[in-house]
Amino acid sequence: MYELENVLRPYAWGSPTAIAELLGRPASGGPEAELWIGAHPDSPSVALTLPAGTGRHAPETHDGGRLALDALIAEDPEHCLGSASVDAFGPRLPFLLKVLAAEAPLSLQVHPTLEQAREGFAREEAAGVDAASPERNYKDAFHKPEMIFALTPFEALCGFRPAAASRAVFEHLAACFDLAGLELPPLVPLLLEDLAQPDEPAALRAAFERLIAGGGDVSGATAAIVAALVSGAPMGAYVAELTTVVDLNRDYPGDPGVLISLLLNRISLAPGEAVYLPAGNVHAYLNGLGIEVMASSDNVLRGGLTPKFVDVPELLNTVAFEAVAVPMLRAETTMLGQDLFRPPFREFQLQRLELAPGAEPVPLAQSGAAVVIVTAGSVRLDSPKGELRLERGASAFLPAAEAPVNVHAVSGATGTAVAFAVTTALEA
Repeated sequence: MYELENVLRPYAWGSPTAIAELLGRPASGGPEAELWIGAHPDSPSVALTLPAGTGRHAPETHDGGRLALDALIAEDPEHCLGSASVDAFGPRLPFLLKVLAAEAPLSLQVHPTLEQAREGFAREEAAGVDAASPERNYKDAFHKPEMIFALTPFEALCGFRPAAASRAVFEHLAACFDLAGLELPPLVPLLLEDLAQPDEPAALRAAFERLIAGGGDVSGATAAIVAALVSGAPMGAYVAELTTVVDLNRDYPGDPGVLISLLLNRISLAPGEAVYLPAGNVHAYLNGLGIEVMASSDNVLRGGLTPKFVDVPELLNTVAFEAVAVPMLRAETTMLGQDLFRPPFREFQLQRLELAPGAEPVPLAQSGAAVVIVTAGSVRLDSPKGELRLERGASAFLPAAEAPVNVHAVSGATGTAVAFAVTTALEA
């Protein structure tokens, strides 16, 4: 078992305090958006290694110290990942755990299927598109399904709502303009016509295409709608959706994503709730602190709320134009007392562990490698090959060969310990 040092990503939308407060350390003074825990080649965690024979596996090629986790795994993939994971995903850690703290909205985005990622990556490689180019869509040949577990109230946009529901919002806006004697932006009747089509996927696609095209019609309509709302137009039954429009326009005035938000499910997660995001799902995190888990990939197609490159044709090829219920993810409690969040992806599952003082140990769900982070109290990890104590804010990498691992409350502890662990969803 290896304690980890992790990379903090200072994206501008990050909270300056939420991650620091969660993990019990001083804030850095700047935005702290994501803490990455894993072996992603862009920002791999660093394993604190010890010489062989001290209770933690260490390659003989180094004498103790610090080693990037992807390099550690490359030394002995079978030991670190297990043969089943290597067979399924190759000699790489297939998941990435993040602590995510959004103080401002992230971009509207969608992730490709595995087939789309492989084809797109091969196409851009063959075309010689520079890997660092801002117009590169596919950085690797992997898909990027993900989930978010809310640690605080968490706001997001997630997938298309039924076309009729979106049409009702625009009808409400049209009525507000009529009531106030204001001229209705020409875009609104066109969107109402799009959303009235009997074929729902066609209706959603037509409205989305009209908005993502941008231009003066979209920015002008956005400005007029926001001005009406700020001036006191009644929001009626759509307070959350229309307040989001005003808030998004404050950060991204006139951006197509502002009105695209009205095509999407507007969700509020309570602490302890989780949602998963499959390929093709248009989404954006708006605000909150959470544990995010994803298949390890950089493949993102952006659809607004960003100054970054938006490849509209490729985006339209990737989006799944179908209305979906919010894909909530409920915990499953096993016979061993494990609380597991299992989205329909092979690359990962999330375990939440809560240990009161004196509680019996809980077996770690482990199929291949695992990573663990402690967000409250302290725990002791115990396996036939050694043990490791983790305090609040600490994290660890557990090679596949370390299993089975039990998670213990620390003797003498007075408070409840909380930890999160990620492993693959392959059969153990």
